Formats: sequence, structure tokens, C-alpha cells
Amino acid sequence: MNTPRKTLAERLAGYQPAASVAIEPVAEGRLIRSVGLTLEATGLNVSVGHQCEILSEDGRRVEAEVVGFANDKVFLMPICRIEGLKPGARVVPIGENQGLRVGPGLIGRVLNGLGQPLDGKGPLSGEDFLSNSPPTINPLGRHPISEPLDVGIRVINGLITVGRGQRLGLFAGSGVGKSVLMGMMTRFTTADIVVVGLIGERGREVKEFIDHILGEAGMRRAVVVASPADDAPLMRLRASQLSSRIAEYYRDQGKNVLLLMDSLTRFAQAQREISLAIGEPPATKGYPPSVFAQIPQLVERAGNAAEGEGSITAFYTVLTEGDDLQDPIADAARAILDGHVVLSRNLAEQGIYPAVDVEASISRAMPNIVDEQHLTQMQRFKQLLSVYQQNKDLITIGAYSPGSDPDTDSAIERQPFLRDYIKQGLQESVPLSDSVSGLAKVLMPGLDNSNGQ
Repeated sequence: MNTPRKTLAERLAGYQPAASVAIEPVAEGRLIRSVGLTLEATGLNVSVGHQCEILSEDGRRVEAEVVGFANDKVFLMPICRIEGLKPGARVVPIGENQGLRVGPGLIGRVLNGLGQPLDGKGPLSGEDFLSNSPPTINPLGRHPISEPLDVGIRVINGLITVGRGQRLGLFAGSGVGKSVLMGMMTRFTTADIVVVGLIGERGREVKEFIDHILGEAGMRRAVVVASPADDAPLMRLRASQLSSRIAEYYRDQGKNVLLLMDSLTRFAQAQREISLAIGEPPATKGYPPSVFAQIPQLVERAGNAAEGEGSITAFYTVLTEGDDLQDPIADAARAILDGHVVLSRNLAEQGIYPAVDVEASISRAMPNIVDEQHLTQMQRFKQLLSVYQQNKDLITIGAYSPGSDPDTDSAIERQPFLRDYIKQGLQESVPLSDSVSGLAKVLMPGLDNSNGQ
């Protein structure tokens, strides 16, 4: 019996491929322009946020990220220096921004904005993979701020009490002790994990902060992400986002995290550099509108998760150039944060550290997390401090007559104790309970204690 012959198409259909190969061609582009921080390329079909490599003639590879486009041109921002690039260099897409591999070994490490170790302790190891795009928490799913967090600083615990999940700004000019205050909180806080982001600071200060301010005690439960001032602006942005992402990772594990980011101003300046480089017009004192959109996107990542889960309590330092609290970034930060701690140059010059300006500082969550007696004592402390400052000139020249005003008399009597309550040694930790009891003693009639403890 003759079998009918199959056509060629039928015979080919009968064969199963040994392996399913589905390789999409990668469209390479060419570098056509480099102006300032911005690179322009054509021939690419990529989206914003895509990663690319630019290949130079000498074999160097420069990693860059797509930050915008116009018609057939794609704008890229390099992550590192771009020396050696020439017109026509190949631009090869390499995929989306990869995440970070995390695990128990992350504690005590120092990373850059890409998640690469800077401390020479070898590569990171871990079983969990941390994506760069965390899910957004429904604001109605967040647990309200209801419990205080002990940061070990008397003046903050007693007068600007911080709640778990609260976000505060640390407003300070240069050289008034904000880094030292952050280091003290890192060592003394009762939080489970501390994540420190050093964004845009001098490279010398990074090692000094880790070795001298944090020390071994601080690094035992800390993760540091550092991007010095000489890094590319995109690297500084990534370091800010990575700091928040690591804090979110530990919050999702049920930990109470303290996030310290120094500084929010450098984050805004990095975003400004990128926005201006790709042609966005400036709006307020040289800052484009996208800067004021990025700040809440970063800050809103901190806070509480659902009830019974972890929290991120965050301090963002804000540099006030010339001690100007009306700076655009300072003004925007005050509007979005849950309180602010202002450091005073005048107090620092008097040798009072931490140089916290109690009158100018406030915790918006404090009324919800302390009892009525503590709140009343805080208000009385501020009142006495304010009355003394208002009459300081009269008191100094001897023009004030004792007995003229009971509040002024009380403020004069307690002024040394008010000042000593604010002062604290660098190696001195004051728990929340001691801070509250010390506040009561400062306001107690017939006080004979010189430090309010």
C-alpha cells in the first residue's frame, strides 16, 4: 500500500524545534550630542528609566539612564564620569534598573547609590531581592502615629517628642552640629534598625561620620548609603531612593526603622541639575517644578505600615543657606513634614549642644502621643524660654525690676536650668522616661538641680 507523499510544508510542520528561541533584536543607538550633564542619542526605542551603556573606542563602558526624550532624540544622564566619549559612540540598552540583593549581612555595611559596597568587606549576599519600585501604601491603610519613639536626646524626647512613623525636618545652617546630632540619635535610639543616607556631603565627612560619629556601636544596627558631592546627580538621586527602599524593606519585616537622610536639600539640588540639563524651565529661585513634585514622593515613602506591622520614623536634614528658613526647599519641606527641629547658630556659638531652638521647633504628632501633663509642661517650658528672650535686653542692662511680672521673675530664676536641660554630652544618652521626669523637675518650685535630671 502506497503512503501518500507529504508536501514540504507538512513535513516541516512535523518537526519539533529542539529549543524555543525567541530573541528580540536590540536596537542600538548612536551618541550625537553631549552638553553639560546631558547626553543625546538617536536610534533608541526605550522608555524613561531604562538603563543603557555607552561604549567608547577605548573599551570603556559608561552607564546612563534615560531621563527624557524629544521626537527621535533620547536624553540620557550618566551615572559616572564621561571622559573619553566621542560623537557616534554606540548606545546599547541593557534593561531596567536592577534591584538590590539583601539579607542579614546588609547590617553594618556601607553602600553607594547603586547598592555596591564601599567598605571593602566583599560583595553583598542575601536571599531576598529588593526591587526598586515598591508598592504604594494606601493612606487609609497606614496605622496612625500613636506611640513615641525614644531617640535618646533629652530636648527632643521632652519638648519635641517624636512618634513612631513620624517624618521630621532637621533645619540647620552649616557647622551647627546636625551631623553630630544624627550620630547621637543613631547610637541612642530604641529603633530596631537605623538607615543613614549621606547625600551630597563632602567625601571626607563620610568616613569621619562612620568612624567617629557612628562608631562601632552605631554600625551594629545601621546601614549607610553614601553618595558624596562629587558623584553625578543621578547617583545622588539613586542613593536617596535606595536609602528609603532599604528602610521600607525592614519596615515590611515588622521592624521599627529610624531613617536619617542628610540632606533633603542635596537631593533637591541633584534633581534640579537633571531637570535644568534636559530643558525644564526654572520656577522658584532656580528650582524647576519637578523638584517640588519629587520631594513629597520621597518623603511619603516613610511612615507607618498597617496596624501591628513596622514603621519608618524619618529625619530629613534641610540646609538653610545663610540661616534663611524661607528658602524654597525649606519652605516646601515644612509643608509636607510632620514637624521640624531647628538648630540655632546663636546657641552653637554659646557652646550649647545640641543647639536646638526650642521656640522655633515643633512636633505636630506630639499632642497625640504624650499625656496632658507632659504637654502642659512642654508648653510652660517654651513660655518661660520665650519670656526670658523677650526681656533679655532689659535683664542684661539691669533695667528690669524684680517683682514687676511673675512670669519674667520665674523665667529669670529658671533660665540656667532651662539652658542646662537643652545641653547634652556627646556620649550621654537620656531615655524618654528620664527626659520627661527631668522636664518636671526643671519646672518644679525650689529647684536645686543644675541639669534638670
